[in-house]
Amino acid sequence: MKQHLSSIALLVRDYDEAIAFYVNKLGFKLIEDTRLSPTKRWVLVALPGARETRLLLAKAVGARQRARVGDQTGGRVFLFLRTDDFKRDYARYKARGIAFIEKPRREKYGTVAVFEDLDGNLWDLIQPNARGTRR
Repeated sequence: MKQHLSSIALLVRDYDEAIAFYVNKLGFKLIEDTRLSPTKRWVLVALPGARETRLLLAKAVGARQRARVGDQTGGRVFLFLRTDDFKRDYARYKARGIAFIEKPRREKYGTVAVFEDLDGNLWDLIQPNARGTRR
């Protein structure tokens, strides 16, 4: 049996603002943007070359969901963006205005720096060492 995560829901304030951020700043590709109702859309974005996992940009509805936008994990790093060239992507993201909350650092598993998305969720930009344990 083969299984994989197909989508991870990410609460956002606004569909168009989120699409612009993920596509124009982080370099994701817009996979699908389908209107389901006057207020709800099915919006999927993915990194170039990604075959399986996508982000579902889900507009927060109601006070409970809106309170979670930007803090879906209680302040922990939420998503891990693996790269094959840390220097290239770090420089590109900085030039596009991505807010890194720390300087790059070398760890036993590789090079990493934490950044915030447009709503304040924390991400790791990470390039594992050849023997790095994060996959």
